[in-house]
Amino acid sequence: MLLDLGPHSTFIVASYAITVLVALALIVWIRIDFTRQKRALGELERRGVSRRSAEDGVKSRK
Repeated sequence: MLLDLGPHSTFIVASYAITVLVALALIVWIRIDFTRQKRALGELERRGVSRRSAEDGVKSRK
């Protein structure tokens, strides 16, 4: 069943298509960035760099 979207059907379909493409592009971009960040953190851990939150006890900074 095909919907009759009226005289603006081309605009409506194009708007939905562009929205879907942008959403998919953002999902892909986030996945790629997540992989890069995970790799960068792994590299830092391999070098021995640790997070301050991972330190035992609370140290005051002066």
